[in-house]
Amino acid sequence: MRKEKFNVTGMTCSACSARVQKAVEGLAGTQDVSVNLLTNSMQLQYDEQVVDAAAVIAAVEKAGYGASVKGAPARAASETEPERIGDRQIRELRQRLSWSLLFLLPLMYVVMQNHLGALVPAGLREVLAGPENAVVFAFVQFLLVLPIMLLNRKFYIGGFRALIQGAPNMDTLVGMGSMVSALFGVVGIFRIGWGMGHGDWALVSSYSQNLYFESAGMIVTLITVGKYLESRAKGKTSRALEQLMELAPKQATVLREGKEVVIAADSLQVGDTVVVRPGERIPADGVITWGTTSVDEAAISGESIPVEKGIGDGVTSATINKNGFIRFKAERVGEDSTISRIIRLVDEASASKAPIARLADKIAGVFVPVVMAIAVSAGAIWLMAGADVEFAFSIAISILVISCPCALGLATPVAVMVGIGKGAENGILIKSGEALETAHRIDTVVMDKTGTITEGRPEVVSVQPFGVSETELIAAAAGLEAGSEHPLAEAIMAYARKRQIEPLLMTDFAAVFGRGVRGQAAGSKWLAGNQRFLQEQQLETAAYQEWLDTLADEGVTPLLVACEKQVVGIFGVADREKATSGQAVREFVAMGLDVVMLTGDNERTAEAIRRRLNIPHVIAGVLPEDKAMHIEALQKAGHRVAMIGDGINDAPALSRADLGIAIGAGTDIALESADAVLVKNDLLDAVQAIRLSKAVMRNIKENLFWAFFYNVLCIPLAAGVLFPSLGIKLSPMVGAAAMSMSSICVCLNALRLRLVSMDKAPQLSGGGVVRNKEVLTMEKTLKIEGMMCKHCQKHVTDALSNMDGVTEVEVNLEKGTAAVKMSREIPDGEFQQVIEEAGYELIL
Repeated sequence: MRKEKFNVTGMTCSACSARVQKAVEGLAGTQDVSVNLLTNSMQLQYDEQVVDAAAVIAAVEKAGYGASVKGAPARAASETEPERIGDRQIRELRQRLSWSLLFLLPLMYVVMQNHLGALVPAGLREVLAGPENAVVFAFVQFLLVLPIMLLNRKFYIGGFRALIQGAPNMDTLVGMGSMVSALFGVVGIFRIGWGMGHGDWALVSSYSQNLYFESAGMIVTLITVGKYLESRAKGKTSRALEQLMELAPKQATVLREGKEVVIAADSLQVGDTVVVRPGERIPADGVITWGTTSVDEAAISGESIPVEKGIGDGVTSATINKNGFIRFKAERVGEDSTISRIIRLVDEASASKAPIARLADKIAGVFVPVVMAIAVSAGAIWLMAGADVEFAFSIAISILVISCPCALGLATPVAVMVGIGKGAENGILIKSGEALETAHRIDTVVMDKTGTITEGRPEVVSVQPFGVSETELIAAAAGLEAGSEHPLAEAIMAYARKRQIEPLLMTDFAAVFGRGVRGQAAGSKWLAGNQRFLQEQQLETAAYQEWLDTLADEGVTPLLVACEKQVVGIFGVADREKATSGQAVREFVAMGLDVVMLTGDNERTAEAIRRRLNIPHVIAGVLPEDKAMHIEALQKAGHRVAMIGDGINDAPALSRADLGIAIGAGTDIALESADAVLVKNDLLDAVQAIRLSKAVMRNIKENLFWAFFYNVLCIPLAAGVLFPSLGIKLSPMVGAAAMSMSSICVCLNALRLRLVSMDKAPQLSGGGVVRNKEVLTMEKTLKIEGMMCKHCQKHVTDALSNMDGVTEVEVNLEKGTAAVKMSREIPDGEFQQVIEEAGYELIL
């Protein structure tokens, strides 16, 4: 099956989009057809063995509209690339509206000249006023309305063509209302002439005051005002996509035969060596081959702090090279680059249709014929009730022009597009309107642990030496782990580099799979590994069991180091939770959602994380291939499940869930398997995605309610049901104004979604908290021994202040305490290490 996107022209209301969709769905070999009135586009999948793009275009054209494959030359002069259609439409509408008003204002002046008194010059009154000037009065109106009708001929051409094809739309209502009004005026001119020729001045006076030329011009002009304001409102909904497109560089500098050549960015090829100078945007994804720099990745990751990059590090398209001169090898170019795929994802999502939209589509598909039937019936009923022709005619015209399938058609797509754009602006890429709608019905959130709740990389969180200095212990451990590729080894090496400690040179290195490593240095045998490994090497570890149990209870993996037959130290290594994970869990729970953590860790480690983050449920020891099974079990129990994972080994679960959310953008599997991608790798964005979904669905329901309410209220009013009792009757001009305002109100209501706050909520802590203006900060009081003077107090203050995550420190020398405020949960082991390095003792 081939997935294709088409530009569609000529659609003016939801009935149009419904007709296009029906025409294409009628072709054999097509499926998942989604026509979007807002973006003038259509997405579908089709079997290339059964049908092709030309057949799809032919079906659309047979239905009375224009079509072209996205990116291909348009088949009609009026077609342009989708990103230009909005601006072009706004410009055309503005010009049409200006010229229409230029003729409408004098037309209204002429019509109302009897009511303007001194504002009408005596000479003009002599020409227009009185029964004797009725023909001149009528003919001037006719000449002024003709240019207005010519300027707005699209209503008549499109409306009557749709009527002939048996699929009347909004243009049909407007065109018929305006055209019939004008024709009634022409008949009026003939009746005035007949009356003057036969001396029937009462007939002349009657028709000269009921020509309806001003209604014919006012109807199409007011509708054009509405279309213009509506187009401007709709244009704002695509701002996020336009901003994304602006991020993509247009040019790139490459090395060709040793010389720098500037080419179009979309001409880059895989393997090209790209040169990027300070301040330039990186035009493709690749790996640095020369130079160092810092890169501002805020456009992709949302991280405000530039990331240092060197040879071998990856770079991402649309990020900004801050201050270094680099060269990189292009690996993903053009449509395969990260920024292009994000743009494509947002574009396709904006053009997709939420399931709730199908209700409005079905209604709009039958709405216009029903309105026409109501208009004819109402006019006939008034005639039979004894009303004159002018009154019955006015009733029928008012019903035609006041009805508003436009509001129904715009209620859903405008809100969906604004919502998806709002998400994209904040690093939440939602792949479809269906996913956006599904998110608000989720009642259970299942989260992977590694890379989702945690950072996804082990770190040393505590070091405890026994009989050797801490520096000696770290050097020995780094020396042992230098030859290992195990994640724990990487954590030890990273910690040694951070502490600027050189690894101890080891010989006779050997790794025992799943257990540990051993080596020799200065004639001594060194070992590093888990408790079982040391016991297998005949080392006694019972004396350290309390340490090991404490680490295990905290979810920390112990790494024991021994020299000869003696344990000399224990490292605590853990995959640290992200700073916002605990807050995200609490906010999910506060929203009434059940939260489940799936992990392959053992139950003891999983329980430690569950307890630390207050996760309601945890399922431990789960293999990647079994995660989808657990999702299915929850669904069979009646739950609507969102799965949040890293998009790699969680792909089956992401696909199985009602809503799959991938942490991290740029990976193929995430974009393919998930319904939404969180670019910033922040679990809190999953909370924001569900909140955004709820706001969008609330907005859609408001739009649909007011669109339905408007028609339910206004059609009876236009039919004159209140005229006998209260004398209330809507004129065609008032009907046209009301119809336009309803569409504008729907668009403006949807645009309110741009005001939805996507700021992270204040962080919460299970322990003591202090409320600032914007953030709730965790607080801990440490008991410290060994401080003797003000210098000690300053030394401890500086040491704690330099810790990652510490925002404020207050050391009390007399009490021997330090009150610490933190933006993240910091284990006691980290505090202990810093305090001991400063020369003091932390009392736990």
